[in-house]
Amino acid sequence: MDQDELKKIIEGPDEYDRAKEDGLLGMVGDFYTRKMLSMVVLVWGMGIIFMGIAIFSAIRFFGTGEIRYQIMYAIIFLTCVQWVSSLKVFAWQLIHRNSIKREIKRLELRIAELNEALRTNK
Repeated sequence: MDQDELKKIIEGPDEYDRAKEDGLLGMVGDFYTRKMLSMVVLVWGMGIIFMGIAIFSAIRFFGTGEIRYQIMYAIIFLTCVQWVSSLKVFAWQLIHRNSIKREIKRLELRIAELNEALRTNK
């Protein structure tokens, strides 16, 4: 890739602001973009479903009198809460994936600049 192409990829359509990108708000903003729409819908959809099942099982846990059903509803509740936390970790990894890609592109740009500097010195 050419240096200008790499700069355009890194900077995007608007001016590059590293302070905005490195913050938590910038990282979350990168997650809620049009290109990540399918992942956002997947994470939120499954999260809402599992939270609904967890709330339902918690209500049923306190509404039933048999130990057998209380154990069942407690296990369902714990499993759903575990799935919700796993979805949060998955979303967090997706957020970090974008920043890692950007850093790799910056490294490519630096390598291209060093390569140019070495060529001009010889």
